[in-house]
Amino acid sequence: MAAVSLSVSTVKPLGDRVFVKVSASEEKTAGGILLPDTAKEKPQVGEIVAVGPGKRDDNGSRQELEVKIGDKVLYSKYAGTDIKLGTDEYVLLSEKDILAIVA
Repeated sequence: MAAVSLSVSTVKPLGDRVFVKVSASEEKTAGGILLPDTAKEKPQVGEIVAVGPGKRDDNGSRQELEVKIGDKVLYSKYAGTDIKLGTDEYVLLSEKDILAIVA
């Protein structure tokens, strides 16, 4: 999936979407071999930097999200939209694509 490059100062997710700053990928393998950029896998862990207001239920009221700003999360490998702001990489995800909160 192609990454989207934006030159904005803030991103506000809508609905049940969350904006996640991607953690840096590993530079070395466990054996100490340096990995080139083309061999690195996309990390699946990141920190939530913005959350949407929540999904509307059948009555029209908002359902609060289970995650909050600052949570470190594990998300599905091919989920979301990759976004690049300056040199930082982010992923815009739906809450259902988050698998776990990690400590």
